[in-house]
Amino acid sequence: MSNATNSKINSRDGKLAMAHIYVAFIALFLGGFAGLLQTLVRSGKFTLPAGIGYYQILTVHGVLLALVLTTFFIVGFLFASLSKTAGTLSDKVRFWGWIGFWLMTVGTAMTATTILLGEASVLYTFYAPLMAHPAFYIGLTLVVVGSWVSGFTMFSHFGKWKKANPGAVTPLLAFMAVITMILWLVATLGVAATVLLQFLPLSLGLVEEIDVLVSRSLFWYFGHPLVYFWLLPAYMAWYVVVPKVIGAKIFSDALARLSFVLFLLFSIPVGFHHQLTEPGIDPVWKFVQVVLTFMVIIPSLMTAFSMFATFEMYGRSKGATGLFGWFRKLPWGDARFFAPFMGMLIFIPAGAGGIINASNQMNQVIHNTIWVTGHFHLTVATTVLLTFFGIAYWLIPHITGRVMTKAMNKLAIVQTIVWVVGMAFMSTSMHFAGLLGAPRRSSFSTYGNSAQAAEWIPYQIAQAVGGTILFIGIILILVIVVNLAFFAPKGETEFPIGEVTDHAEKTPMILENWKIWVGVLIALILIAYAIPLIDMIQNAPPGSKGFNNLF
Repeated sequence: MSNATNSKINSRDGKLAMAHIYVAFIALFLGGFAGLLQTLVRSGKFTLPAGIGYYQILTVHGVLLALVLTTFFIVGFLFASLSKTAGTLSDKVRFWGWIGFWLMTVGTAMTATTILLGEASVLYTFYAPLMAHPAFYIGLTLVVVGSWVSGFTMFSHFGKWKKANPGAVTPLLAFMAVITMILWLVATLGVAATVLLQFLPLSLGLVEEIDVLVSRSLFWYFGHPLVYFWLLPAYMAWYVVVPKVIGAKIFSDALARLSFVLFLLFSIPVGFHHQLTEPGIDPVWKFVQVVLTFMVIIPSLMTAFSMFATFEMYGRSKGATGLFGWFRKLPWGDARFFAPFMGMLIFIPAGAGGIINASNQMNQVIHNTIWVTGHFHLTVATTVLLTFFGIAYWLIPHITGRVMTKAMNKLAIVQTIVWVVGMAFMSTSMHFAGLLGAPRRSSFSTYGNSAQAAEWIPYQIAQAVGGTILFIGIILILVIVVNLAFFAPKGETEFPIGEVTDHAEKTPMILENWKIWVGVLIALILIAYAIPLIDMIQNAPPGSKGFNNLF
């Protein structure tokens, strides 16, 4: 049976969700501190103490924020969403959910330990022929396997709801949760393959060489859909939660489902657009994947249309007139709305930058420059994280049986502004420095007092200013999270789930036909990857020996 709209999710389900969320915010603090140190080093005004290496903290920053923070928060949010909309989790589902959690946590601890010991300064992309300690790859494997266990338990719970409600349209939030986990499970097959079949044998000394092109291609088969694994839970909140928070209704259930199906289809077979300058991949296959990349713009625009239609309908219902009168009617003083809305706004320049990254000709200008770093700090570190913060403002007190006070709400508004200002300094300076040719991944260097490198330094100082402001934002969000989890007044907080407007079209059942969409997804992946991967393996150049502690 599905939970009532106004009921609290089961306390044991809540504990499972909160365990994931606690790990996520610990990762935010540690990874954010490493990021602050990075920006200070790149300014040229700070040297790391105690023999700590720049690439060591760069790896900590990337792995903890891009992989650990996001994966743990998303899995926790999805468990909570399924418990709320598809009914309380069974004891068996909850048991396997905890197994998944502990596998992920042990894997994270192993991976983090090897990085902190200086045995895995290979960055979050761990590009071959860089080679880490075997424990780094084993830890990553446990994180992925743990997430698979959680994913399959979610599918089991969703399937139980469908059996109990034959022929019914599934709850929108549950539908979106399942799409998100299908995307993750299919995408992580690439990183699992390269870790288990290439990196682990190399680091254990079972083989002497690694095929660099195959390993990078398998990584980016995973690496780009990873971006949409980050984004889809944010879209879940935009489509389903934000309308309820502001007192509006969902513009269209069918449009929301269709956009998620399109994201699933077009976010995986596109990894070659990260490898446009890579030799060994036929330009025809790069072209195919660039075309598929641009298809993702369609559901992105559908999402933008749906959200702003919801906002305008709400504003008009409150008496707004004129072209943008509805804008003033939005609840700007509610952090649950304000944080995700700022994420939406910032996704506009972030998306525009993504179009440049994926364009064959324009990519040549910014490839491997810090422009790319600036781009994904707008997407994951702003659009996604601000939305996650907005989710935390109601999800944590809902689970812990507390309420967000006016003081905490004001602090959350301040936190959002601090985050946006900090990112404006950091990301904008990264974009400009990238246009001047400043490389990504590199530590501070004047490159032999090169005149070109001197042009980058003012922007690198601006990045340090932005990074410092962002770290203040991290301290503020941690204060809010600790308060909501342990110290806020007891009370009931709603799990906001929007209702669809009466004027919306009926949802076509074809959108519920998983066989069709997973079949189309597999076909697209085979079209995009089968022939080029076979060609890479059959015509492979000599492999490369692994390099330990290259930095």
